[in-house]
Amino acid sequence: MIKIPFSFLPIKVVKGISNSFLSIGDSLERFFPKLNEELKQTDSPFNAKEYLTMCLISNFIFSLFLVVVLLFPLKIMNVQKAVLSSIIVTIILNFFIFLQQVTYPKIKINKKSRELEQNLLPALQDISIQIKSGIPLFNVLVSISNGNYGAVSLEFKKIVKKINSGISQIEALEEVTKNNPSPFFRRSIWQLINGMREGSDIAKVIENITKTLSEEQLIQIQNYGGQLSPLAMFYMLIAVIIPSLSVTFITVISSFISAPELITKILFWSLYGLVVFFQIIFLGLIKSKRPAFLVV
Repeated sequence: MIKIPFSFLPIKVVKGISNSFLSIGDSLERFFPKLNEELKQTDSPFNAKEYLTMCLISNFIFSLFLVVVLLFPLKIMNVQKAVLSSIIVTIILNFFIFLQQVTYPKIKINKKSRELEQNLLPALQDISIQIKSGIPLFNVLVSISNGNYGAVSLEFKKIVKKINSGISQIEALEEVTKNNPSPFFRRSIWQLINGMREGSDIAKVIENITKTLSEEQLIQIQNYGGQLSPLAMFYMLIAVIIPSLSVTFITVISSFISAPELITKILFWSLYGLVVFFQIIFLGLIKSKRPAFLVV
């Protein structure tokens, strides 16, 4: 079950309180048209209206706590209009907290997609080996669901559970694939479904899926390698060359104009902070460009 960031109360308690204020969530739902689909992809039992209302309730409770926490130090420092100041700061912080709460399902989806794509190719290779060995497809699905394939195993557990409840294999695969966030997973399973409907040799279908996925991953790695070259130049320029020249420039200028020691220290520490800041940005940029199937 998806959680709500910055929520002090258990999810069931927040849900019980929010039932009386669903009209507020209903009015906000039109501003987040993709939220319903995102919640389905995270296997959340709540729709967009319920989730938005729960976010507002948890946000309101957190704001009460935050006002009290901010009020004490402001009173101690004898800040004028301490109550008003704490309320204003709380409103600003709660706005950003609410945005984070609303985008949390998307963060979960991205994480789930990465986990699926990291384990998808090994799982497909395992399926191919087992099918070629003459093992029935259902037994293969059970084997993968009990295997060590992370999010892929969890998805196959859903498929096995649906089949055990009386649904056909094709219908179970369709239902689980429909709300899956990973395009690679969806495409692979849809190809398997089409092969089953046409009565094709499942071993050959899985082999073709594996081959196609391997080729696509190779292309992604090559593209990623091509993107690293300009990023490396950017890193050398921002994090190595410019700081080195800046240190030399500050040293020479400060000696010529006899700048106070405090100002020189502030300039050096500011430069150090900028370098650290750009290093963090660079690492985040590399991580965002990295193909999802590569192990983090």
